[in-house]
Amino acid sequence: MKKIIKIVVNVLIIGGAITVAYIKFQDYINNPWTRDGQVRAQVIQVSPRVSGMVIDIAVVDNQEVKKGDLLFEIDPSSYEISLSKAKADLQREKANLAGKKIEYHRVKKIAEKNREAISQKDLNRNKVNYEKSLAQIDSLKEKIKAAELDLEFTKVYASVDGYVSNINFQIGSQAVANSPILALVDKSSFWVFGYFRESMIGDIKVGDEAKVVLMAYPNKVLDAKVESIAWGISHSDGNPGNNLLPSVKPVFQWIRLAQRIPVRVKLSEFPKEVQLRFGLTASVMVMQGTH
Repeated sequence: MKKIIKIVVNVLIIGGAITVAYIKFQDYINNPWTRDGQVRAQVIQVSPRVSGMVIDIAVVDNQEVKKGDLLFEIDPSSYEISLSKAKADLQREKANLAGKKIEYHRVKKIAEKNREAISQKDLNRNKVNYEKSLAQIDSLKEKIKAAELDLEFTKVYASVDGYVSNINFQIGSQAVANSPILALVDKSSFWVFGYFRESMIGDIKVGDEAKVVLMAYPNKVLDAKVESIAWGISHSDGNPGNNLLPSVKPVFQWIRLAQRIPVRVKLSEFPKEVQLRFGLTASVMVMQGTH
């Protein structure tokens, strides 16, 4: 009796293994899949808005940061001076405006009492000088706002939650306005590109469910969904060669290599122990017909 039970158990185990293997085999046969996948993310090239010497670096390479964290600071001295000068110019122009206003109103009153006492030319000149001073006041106020912004821009903050990368400068380095100085990987923007053979694209639809396995975490299957399918890829043939003639690579007639089309896959929630990194290798399977 025990021998029969043992045989039955073994048969059930083998049958279960065969069933699981068959289901997996059917998945590979019926569903488009590729081992040519890669994790991607939005990478922000952080550039200072103003130029100057770096006096403080508040982060280290590969550090995680939160939105609003200080990344680095540029020497504010010259921008503080510019702001002080703009404020002084405004005060001086305000005093100048007061004098022109008094003179304009004096001439205007005289002209109202006796039109022959003041020529129209003098009246117009005083009016124009007064209005120019008013315009100059507005211009100096805007100049102060610009100087305040420049001073504020000497401190550069993280624009998103993410990871700092490629810090290749140090204190004393000269930062140049609008020139990237470090990279910030947006931690909320990760996705996967699966590069599928063109013969599979017809079986993939936007919205299809997908399964992703990262080489870094081979025992974790991540749920995902097809977000988009690329409309084109760069072709290697036809570029200008010698004498501006097309450079066409020879192709063996009996070999036709399928092109690879990028399919963008959006990851759903995944275990905390899975840490996504830009460039990780991934395998992607699209569950056909689940859209």
